[in-house]
Amino acid sequence: MSESNASRRSSTVQSFKVMDVLQRANELQSQGRTIYHCEVGQPESGAVSLLELTGIHTYCNMPCLALIPLRRSIVHHLYFKPKTVSQAAVAALNGGPNESRLGYTDAFGLLSLREKIASHYEKKYKDIPTERIGTDRIVVTTGSSGGFLLAFTACFDVGDSVAIASSGYPCYRNILQALGCHLANIPINREFKLTAAELRKEIQQRKENGLEKLRGLILSSPSNPTGAMLSVDELRELCELCEEEGIRFLSDEIYHGISYGKQEATALSFSSSAIVINSFSKYYSMSGWRLGWMVLPADLIIPVNVLQQNMFINAPTISQTAALKCWESETIEELEMHIAKYRSSREFILKELANIKEIDSTNVAPADGGFYVYIDLGEENVDIANGLGSTEMCRLLLEEEGVAFTPGTDFEDPASELGDRRFRISYAGGTNTVKNAMERFHHFWSTNWVCQVRAKKDT
Repeated sequence: MSESNASRRSSTVQSFKVMDVLQRANELQSQGRTIYHCEVGQPESGAVSLLELTGIHTYCNMPCLALIPLRRSIVHHLYFKPKTVSQAAVAALNGGPNESRLGYTDAFGLLSLREKIASHYEKKYKDIPTERIGTDRIVVTTGSSGGFLLAFTACFDVGDSVAIASSGYPCYRNILQALGCHLANIPINREFKLTAAELRKEIQQRKENGLEKLRGLILSSPSNPTGAMLSVDELRELCELCEEEGIRFLSDEIYHGISYGKQEATALSFSSSAIVINSFSKYYSMSGWRLGWMVLPADLIIPVNVLQQNMFINAPTISQTAALKCWESETIEELEMHIAKYRSSREFILKELANIKEIDSTNVAPADGGFYVYIDLGEENVDIANGLGSTEMCRLLLEEEGVAFTPGTDFEDPASELGDRRFRISYAGGTNTVKNAMERFHHFWSTNWVCQVRAKKDT
């Protein structure tokens, strides 16, 4: 095999482990195995099954279906959600000249969609200065991932130090490293949060050790993977500290709308320099449509516009067109039914975990929002030195029981061993999937995993 000519930059990027798990789960499924998908954060309602059409175990998203002839009789039988959104997409594809305008949009996206996003902020949140949510500040992106790339490129240069939480979303780390940034991994506290207290400690340590000043912080609330949410006061304090220290705060609010009792707040209420990143993938159940948005501070409007023009031109037009229906009363009613399912699945998982005596309840993250439960197995339930960490546990669970969970190595500082002690359960895939998965996990835990770990520790 010839020597690779790939860039050194690409070699610094780790794989997105949850996608590795998904790949193996799909391989097993293609062999006829029943697999319970609790690895990816894809809403059950957002998937489109082509099984009836092709007989192949695969999934496709709406934009991809533009590649095949669409007849209303076929579309009616496919599992498109939300209903109003999918109907708008079909109308755009099959409609007349006034309905089917799928060429380029402005780089920042359809003005009508940006107006709806601005209206959403006015209605949902308190005390946002009007100028912070003008349509000139809103850019429609190719998913939140496109937003991350635009924001990181606009804000940071090679060698800049950017803070992330450990535990945190792995693509922050991977994209920032690909762009040549240095990472400051800040451990979360006992409540599974990164607050102003943790950031202030990092700032002080860097000053004492002569390390470079932090240029940025990216953080999600509700968090992926922990589900922990910052309180309104905690978010305010974090925004104030970032402004005092000249740290650009990127607030990932992709899981807003999916919470279970705690008040949601946006950084736009407390900061004039923060970037807010959001998406249609989670609450709006449009994961495969690759559509998100950012709300920018004034100084980044021109830089992001130039970057968007050159990197993406514009977000997918059909997705933008369909997303105009996201705030219709019929759509919201349907989406709130999804939240009720998530709440039920969350309660079931937490109850089942409470019945496993070896797992300390304080090692289970609070799951305030989003659709994940994150668990620390503790030192007593792993033997990492002998290869029995959460990575091996998740591998065996998938191979033997057909249950796909994600090991914590995706979410933790690679320099620590916490990743091999922790794992994430996604309950986005439906209540029946969750119940079957937890039943099998409980069986695997008591009859297999605990026995293996104890045997190793006793030798």
